[in-house]
Order: sequence, then structure tokens, then C-alpha cells
Amino acid sequence: MPDKSIKFKTLEWKFKETTIKYPEYSNIPQKKISSPDDFFIMFNPLLKEESREVFLVVWLSTFNKVVGFEIASAGGLNSSIVDPRAVFRGAIISNCASIIIAHNHPSGNPEPSEEDIKLTKTLVEAGKIIGIKIFDHLIFTDTYTSFVERGLI
Repeated sequence: MPDKSIKFKTLEWKFKETTIKYPEYSNIPQKKISSPDDFFIMFNPLLKEESREVFLVVWLSTFNKVVGFEIASAGGLNSSIVDPRAVFRGAIISNCASIIIAHNHPSGNPEPSEEDIKLTKTLVEAGKIIGIKIFDHLIFTDTYTSFVERGLI
């Protein structure tokens, strides 16, 4: 008599464990982001010394407190490839309410490129679909450019 049982394959989720420690960020969950300036002051030490473009995603609670963060992409001198799935993966897992995205421009030019603007629009639309708002997108140089302040989000 043939076996009529149904067998399912299970999926095993694995996430890369990091050995990078940021002691200066150990008290981040107590900090609330209330302006682009707050965000820049908090995360500038992480990005200011980078010689290549790095894309950062910071997860926020409903009270705009930092839940966590990750570097979603690291590229070359003037670009990095950013996958929307990589941007939102950690945000979904951490059950955050919104995210702030940021990247540096090692060239020192704080102006958003056409690619930066296009990527931001794509991520904002993806966030609307999955219910995670993009609070802002900042470009870090010696100073910062906020997409919200510029009316680009």
C-alpha cells in the first residue's frame, strides 16, 4: 500500500553573526532621533572614516528610539549596490516601526545623485507596501544632506 503521508521541507533561517563591536553605540536604545542633526551626530563616527561608499540602515521604534542598525551594503569609491531586500530584512526581523537610511559620499560632495534619488523613491515605495516608513535618508560628508529637509521624501 502506498504511503499517503505528506512531507514538507522546512526552511532554516540563518543570519550572519557579526564579530564587529561598537562600544560607543552600547547605549543607543535609550537615544531618540528627533532631527536629522541628532542622527548625524550619532552615526557620523561610524561613517566619517570610510574610504568607500557605505549604506547604513537604522531601525526605529514607534517612539523613534534606535532599535538597532546594520550596514546593508559597502561599495566602491563612488557607488554601492543596494538591494531593497537587504534594506528591509533586518527592519522586518527587528519589528521596527520605521527606518532611517544613510550613506556616505567619500568624494565630499553632499549633493544627492540621480541614482540616490531614484533608489530612495524605490525604497519609499517598497516601505509603503510592507508597512515600514522611511523616516529620512541622509548623505554624510563633513556635513549632511537630509532628503526630508530637501523635500525629496
